[in-house]
Amino acid sequence: MATTRERILDTTAELFRRYGYTGTGIKQIVAEANAPFGSIYHHFPGGKEELGEEVIRRAGQMYQELVEAVIDAAPDLTRGVRDAYIGAAEVLRATDYADACPIETVALEVASTNDRLRQATADVFESWIQSATERLVADGIRRPQARELAVWFVAALEGAFVLCRAMQSTEPLEILARRMSAAVASAPRRAAARRS
Repeated sequence: MATTRERILDTTAELFRRYGYTGTGIKQIVAEANAPFGSIYHHFPGGKEELGEEVIRRAGQMYQELVEAVIDAAPDLTRGVRDAYIGAAEVLRATDYADACPIETVALEVASTNDRLRQATADVFESWIQSATERLVADGIRRPQARELAVWFVAALEGAFVLCRAMQSTEPLEILARRMSAAVASAPRRAAARRS
């Protein structure tokens, strides 16, 4: 059974996905988490900002592990990249375009108004880029090109979430599934990596 703290974190992440940081209130969080009002400040003495930072970092880690699992389960990296975009499209369709990335939702809101939360979102995005870079390097792509592809992968994914939600269509993610997997497939590999 989830602790009060875990319920607060899970509920806040869900509310951030749907309503963003500013659209989510403390009273709403405690009501939906079935938690006493004082529990927010007991577990998060810095209030909503501290809670928001922890939710961003926790959700970022969870999404990173999810995408890594999808990519790593594929027979090759090209297919893994495709599967990651297709999986994101399936989640959006299944949730009627409501369950997008809470990191992107919050990042758009706070980038110029809250440096603590902006930094948390930047750190999450950087960890995703590093994870993708390492997988691309392991597949034989030189590090500078691997980082460029990784930045493209993350930026395209986050931008596609915005387009998909606005258009109520998964077309952007479906296009990216084809284009990004083709880019990974055609990226030059080190000669040693090609032989392995």
